Amino acid sequence: MKERIVLAYSGGLDTSVAIGWIGEATGAEVIAVAVDVGQGGEDLETIRQRALDCGAVEAYVADARDEFANDYCMPALKANALYMDAYPLVSAVSRPVITKHLVAAAQQFGATTVAHGCTGKGNDQVRFEVGIQTLGPELKCIAPVRDLALTREKAIDYAEKNNLPIATTKKNPFSIDQNVWGRAVETGFLEDIWNGPTKDVYDYTDDPTFAPVPDTAVITFKEGIPVAIDGQAVTPLEAIEIMNRRAGAQGIGRIDIVEDRLVGIKSREIYEAPGAMALIAAHKELENVTIEREQARFKKTVGQRWTELVYDGQWFSPLKKSLDAFIEDTQKMVNGEIRLDMHGGRAVVSGRRSDTALYDFNLATYDEGDSFDQSHARGFIELFGLSSKVASARDQRLGL
Repeated sequence: MKERIVLAYSGGLDTSVAIGWIGEATGAEVIAVAVDVGQGGEDLETIRQRALDCGAVEAYVADARDEFANDYCMPALKANALYMDAYPLVSAVSRPVITKHLVAAAQQFGATTVAHGCTGKGNDQVRFEVGIQTLGPELKCIAPVRDLALTREKAIDYAEKNNLPIATTKKNPFSIDQNVWGRAVETGFLEDIWNGPTKDVYDYTDDPTFAPVPDTAVITFKEGIPVAIDGQAVTPLEAIEIMNRRAGAQGIGRIDIVEDRLVGIKSREIYEAPGAMALIAAHKELENVTIEREQARFKKTVGQRWTELVYDGQWFSPLKKSLDAFIEDTQKMVNGEIRLDMHGGRAVVSGRRSDTALYDFNLATYDEGDSFDQSHARGFIELFGLSSKVASARDQRLGL
């Protein structure tokens, strides 16, 4: 029996060519795996048939949109995950769910190897291969672009020579990866970091300079998860899709960053994540209302470490699992409503309401009804500053 290789398949030129390219280079049969994480474009049946027409012996397709939103995007939202305080892990959170289906397909069809279309310069090769070796330690990994010299020019020549059912048009100037959580754009003229992005870079967001009338959304959360928008019940996937449309129309979620890649280089990236950025803004403010101060301070540290682990391809690691448990515990009281005003590229919280709030009007008010006993403040300040006072007296005595 021939060896079998599972290929992460997008339906595009490079991965369509990779089916035959891998087969010729290794002598193995290729099984194509396409996973829908809300990237749009062609339907899964069209992609499945193209894979078979390009020489795959099997084609495994999965509609993972709800799974992705529930099990990957929602943990990122609960962590307020923003790598370098800016990037909501658009590509990083999609790789583990794709990896999970790649490994499942490999085990289902008796494959020994998993192939992906990543280069040797990016983060995704690490995310895929670390995930694959964690979930399927018996599996090997190859990358045709990195390991089998599959360049874009060779892909076009191969497709034309073999009459593959895929367009071989001139390469888009950008490298694009997208899913329901956002869209990532790189390469081309963007590699000169002085160049500003042009209009054709964007797809999920409209120009915030010419925004329509302001839009206000009331987002209801239960244990950190959006469950309704303007009083209408939503699933996590629906919440993201609705906010993608509404926040995107206001030009919210455009990110232009020079990013520290895992492999050690700096890379200029353009992201669009209107739904993710709007939901994170709302979620963070509801946490301000409902999470105790010391817990909230520590959660920022945990959230940053969680974000770095996910960016670095460690979704399935023991530390990530432990941090998940802490973050999940902090979300028990993150319930209530946030009113979010969206206009001209900005999402601004203008109202908060929660039955599990720690905000106490009678403690906070300076007006009649104030229940805060101000006489306690003098002694508190004396004790709070005592150690600094003693140290300062010593330093002055020693002339320091």
